[in-house]
Amino acid sequence: MTTPANDHTQVKPDTAIPSTERIFEAVKELRALEQIATRETVAELTGLKLTIVDDRLRALVDDGRLKRLMRGIYELVEIYPPPRPVFCGILQNQVVHLEIGDTVLILSPQEARNLAKGLGGFVEDARVIESGRQHLFLATELAAKVEKLERVVKGLLARTDGRQTVLSLDQG
Repeated sequence: MTTPANDHTQVKPDTAIPSTERIFEAVKELRALEQIATRETVAELTGLKLTIVDDRLRALVDDGRLKRLMRGIYELVEIYPPPRPVFCGILQNQVVHLEIGDTVLILSPQEARNLAKGLGGFVEDARVIESGRQHLFLATELAAKVEKLERVVKGLLARTDGRQTVLSLDQG
């Protein structure tokens, strides 16, 4: 006969995922969907308050797991093994000698062209990623300038009390 005192079933402790891991997983999920990880989108995905998200994002940056691209925008830090030395040379007979670490490949001209075609996509990807980052930076900069100009215009309109005023825009 089993009594509650003799019952050996164990109750597992709450296995809630810490907020830092929830936020890190949200950033990974956004990355997999090729979406930008902003503090707002991470808060929306996790259901956490922005103050908590900001604190945990800061901690993940400090730990080296995320990098801050600009205010409120984060990206995963890619962790790869240390790069191996790479050498590529074209011999007089147009044979390509490729060394990556301890691996040596001797490629015919056709093999080298095929390899270049295969790797060409990585070059294009790198170009598109860098272009996207530059555009995002410019858009953020422009948005800040527009916001500043809106405040200036609002202030000027408030001072004129609706009277017509000639504005001189400084070109500097």
